[in-house]
Amino acid sequence: MNDSPVRFSILKSLVLLCPLTLLLSGCNQPPPPPQMKPPAVTIAEPVVKQVVFNEDFTGTLASVASVDIRARVAGFLEKIDFQPSDDVKKGQLLFVIQQDEYQAALDKANAQMEAAKAQLVDAQATLDRYTELLKKQAVTPQDVNDATAARDKAKAAVMGAQADIEQAQINMGYTTIKSPIDGKISRNLVDVGNLVGSGENTLLTTIVTMDPIYVYFDASERLWLQALKKKRSPTDKDPLQVHVGLSDEEGFPHVGTIDFANNKIDPGTGTIQVRAVLENKQGFLYPGLYVRVRVYGDPIPGAVLVKDISIGTDLAGKYLLIVGKDNIVEKRQVEIGQLDNGMRVILKGIKPGEKYIAEGIQRARPGKPVTITNNQAAGNQQTAGGQQQNKQAAPQQAKPAAEPKKTGDAQGKPAAATDNKQN
Repeated sequence: MNDSPVRFSILKSLVLLCPLTLLLSGCNQPPPPPQMKPPAVTIAEPVVKQVVFNEDFTGTLASVASVDIRARVAGFLEKIDFQPSDDVKKGQLLFVIQQDEYQAALDKANAQMEAAKAQLVDAQATLDRYTELLKKQAVTPQDVNDATAARDKAKAAVMGAQADIEQAQINMGYTTIKSPIDGKISRNLVDVGNLVGSGENTLLTTIVTMDPIYVYFDASERLWLQALKKKRSPTDKDPLQVHVGLSDEEGFPHVGTIDFANNKIDPGTGTIQVRAVLENKQGFLYPGLYVRVRVYGDPIPGAVLVKDISIGTDLAGKYLLIVGKDNIVEKRQVEIGQLDNGMRVILKGIKPGEKYIAEGIQRARPGKPVTITNNQAAGNQQTAGGQQQNKQAAPQQAKPAAEPKKTGDAQGKPAAATDNKQN
């Protein structure tokens, strides 16, 4: 009974401290969480300008003609009449193989020819005499037939002797080996004094042509389809050109034209083997070298580009986050093209003037609002700058040789060109 006043005092204090609403729900309930602000992002507008896309490949140089010089007759090698790595001309003497045996065979064939000719003269005289005697019935017709057969046999002997002479001359000619083409010769693979051509056609050296020279590379399926369309165009009959550069050269100073393409595309890689012919007057291009190959594309006016880092990827493909009315985010699938200095061409999915999230796509969510951290003037300035760059790039395309140092290309292609391929 003594604690009743104390209890009343505590209850009175609670009533004074807690509002009626808290008495109904309890004084210990935490306050509601604060409202979250929309995530901060940076937006941009697509850049519209003219672009030129190049395709780069790795190629291999190969000689137009390569000849293995071999010994075609047996004998000891007597002479080497060149220096390793010489530039040789067609018909130049290279090797001499032992000739005495083949000279003797040729002399013997000539002697047999003289004997066969003498027998033919005698057989012909006998036939003529028997023919006159037959008129006087001094010989029988059989004697005339026998004389005719002897004459024909002598003629055949002459023809056989002539063939032996020709064969001996051929073998004799094989003892002096001459260059069949113009080109650069390798070293001698056999030294003087060694027996060659015995049982096999001994390889003595090789010769390759240096000018012109081939470059082989695997072109993409897309590039080759474009080349076919260009070839079939009634207004464009120029051959497709390629530009080649060595590993220690700046740009692509060597220009060639495609003269061969394989008859099928490799389904595993989606490429086709292509060959181009290059001039090599200075002799810098050697067969077997790996080179850089560039094929310049045609200008694409009015291309729509966005920052490549702004493009996301999901199971449906590539997408952009578009900022629409009330800063609400829209996820939009896009079809992308090639890369140009960090900007990706958008073939389908966004139009000039629309706004996309350039930075902060990880924080944005489709259907939710965002806070734009950059002002509209910056976005317009970026677009205007891209359009101004497009206007400045046009005269460079018209006169590409004016500023070759911008691209590092001796051919002076426009600075807008890049060597990136489509992902």
